[in-house]
Amino acid sequence: MKQTKPFIITINRQLGSGGAYIGQQLANKLGIFYADREIILHAAKELSVMEEDIDFREEKAPSFWESLFQNNAFNADSYIPQKAMPPTSRELFETEANVIRHIAKEKSAVIIGRCGFYLLKDYPNLIKIYLHASKDFRSNRIQRIYEISKTNADKMIIQNDKARASYCKSFTGKEWADARNYDICIDTGKVDIDKAVELILSYLKAKEI
Repeated sequence: MKQTKPFIITINRQLGSGGAYIGQQLANKLGIFYADREIILHAAKELSVMEEDIDFREEKAPSFWESLFQNNAFNADSYIPQKAMPPTSRELFETEANVIRHIAKEKSAVIIGRCGFYLLKDYPNLIKIYLHASKDFRSNRIQRIYEISKTNADKMIIQNDKARASYCKSFTGKEWADARNYDICIDTGKVDIDKAVELILSYLKAKEI
C-alpha cells in the first residue's frame, strides 16, 4: 500500500483481544512506526524513573490511597521528601500524552492504548480502532499465551477491563467501550485476528489513506 501522507492508527483494546499482535502486523505491513513500549521508555526518561516504576501503573486511574498519599505530600509532618514521590497518575498521563503527540507530529504510526483516540482527536489523518471479544474467548487466549489457569486469566480480565474503563473516564470524560469514539470496532472472537488485520487494511484503502 503506497502511503502519500502521514497518518496515525490508534488501537484501544480489551485484554486478550489481540491488540498488540494486530498493531504489530499493521505496522509491519504498512511500514510505519509501532508505539507501545516506546511510549513507556520515553515517559520514564522524562519523569526520571525506571520503566518498571510506571509500567504497572499504565492505563489505571489513581486509587483512593494514591490520591490520599499525594494530597498529603506537602504536609509538614510528612517524612517522605517531595522528590522521593513517584509521579502522580496525572503526571504520568500528561507525560505519555506529550510523547504520543510528539510521535504523531513526527511520523506515521500505530499507537496502542493510552486514550490515543482522544488525545489525537484533532489529528487530520486519524483512524481509531477498538478491539473486543467475549470473556471466554479472551480468557482462553490469555491462558494459552501466558500459560496460566482459567481462574487467573478471568481475574486479569475483570481487573484490566475495570482499570482501563476507569482510566479513560477519569482523564478524558469518555466511555472507553463506547463505539462512538471509534471508526472501527471489531469482535476478534468472531473475526479471525489475521483477517481483522486485513479488514483494517481494506478500510484504509477505501479511505485512500
